[in-house]
Amino acid sequence: MGTISEKIFSRASGKDVKADDFTMAKIDYAMAHDGTSILAVRAFKAMEVNSVWDPSRIIIPFDHLVPANNESTATLQFNIRKWVLEQGIEHFYDVGSGICHQVLPEQGFALPGKLIVGADSHSCTYGAFGAFGTGVGATDMAEIFATGELWFKVPQTIKVTSHGSLNNMITAKDLVLHIVGKVGADGATYKAMEFYGQTISELSISGRMTLCNMAIEMGAKAGIVPADKITFDYLQDRAAEEYEPVYADEDANYIKDFQINASDLEPQVALPHQVDNVVSVSEVPKTKVDQVFIGTCTNGRLEDLELAAKVLKNEKVAVRTIIIPASREVMKEALVNGTLATLLEAGATIGMPGCGPCLGGHMGVIAPGEVCVSTSNRNFRGRMGTGGYIYLASPATAAASAITGYITDPREI
Repeated sequence: MGTISEKIFSRASGKDVKADDFTMAKIDYAMAHDGTSILAVRAFKAMEVNSVWDPSRIIIPFDHLVPANNESTATLQFNIRKWVLEQGIEHFYDVGSGICHQVLPEQGFALPGKLIVGADSHSCTYGAFGAFGTGVGATDMAEIFATGELWFKVPQTIKVTSHGSLNNMITAKDLVLHIVGKVGADGATYKAMEFYGQTISELSISGRMTLCNMAIEMGAKAGIVPADKITFDYLQDRAAEEYEPVYADEDANYIKDFQINASDLEPQVALPHQVDNVVSVSEVPKTKVDQVFIGTCTNGRLEDLELAAKVLKNEKVAVRTIIIPASREVMKEALVNGTLATLLEAGATIGMPGCGPCLGGHMGVIAPGEVCVSTSNRNFRGRMGTGGYIYLASPATAAASAITGYITDPREI
């Protein structure tokens, strides 16, 4: 009668556990980036522990403010590099490697059946591989650094089944925005979400990562797509270690069951300043755009850049358009296949791999009153700059809006 979450926590705890149980679980991989590792390391040092539990299972990528935007950031990053060397951390990814939630899967650490914890709320992205990925705070991460374990309450699970195929120019981002609008920003608080159905099985790994990435925007502890051939093919010659996929039982206990019809889905847009304020693009009033941003851990993968290039080919952007690949691997592939050339010819600006302006810290923050169409995952007030307005959309909708200068249905281009 187990859900995927119950089975993963049972393995990690060494005993059978079910939803609502409290348990001490062993962590398979732990991640903290430049924005959170400094806080976790301070807490770790305050515990007066000399060595981390396992330097081969800690992953430290620099992605939030890269390259360093001021002397303070540079000093913080210097101190973390020093700690990484002192502790013998084996998996450190410095400036330019890419966004943590892209680098970790690329390097083969996001594996089916594993319990993966990151000091970042969008660590739920790893659920795209059939793992239980979740975010924790810096002091919790310090505890993991020291012991390799952490207390958890095993979450109840919501099942989401999506029927039908996505039509032309309709993406996983449109699907997940629709789901967020239906479930609500707090509709899955401290729950796990399992995604099923024809639509999900047809999604690429990139699409599944987009889907699971935004589970936290519904308050979920994790979002999980069961592993299948698409998962195994991606992990071939990439997996960092052996793994054992976990699947829910047919009679698993779900507290809710959402049914989605994806066949009729139109491009979706989340209006300021709430992620669940979602409407079809046809319902958005003609809105002038000042900036378009395509990238982030939600939509900075090769598939996303290629879709933007498809829309922008032989066109010119009417507003400043910033495109940031999610990783060096993505950037290299986009360079080789001509995607970057198409984007540059359209007038877009290409940034180095990283989070960019998503969190309002670097490379594209907007001014008060400005409107940005972004492929990121949050549009809270002040997210990309005090007083700005963020509209969340797919790479196709963002690229179409860059051409016209107002929020546009990509099917019209």
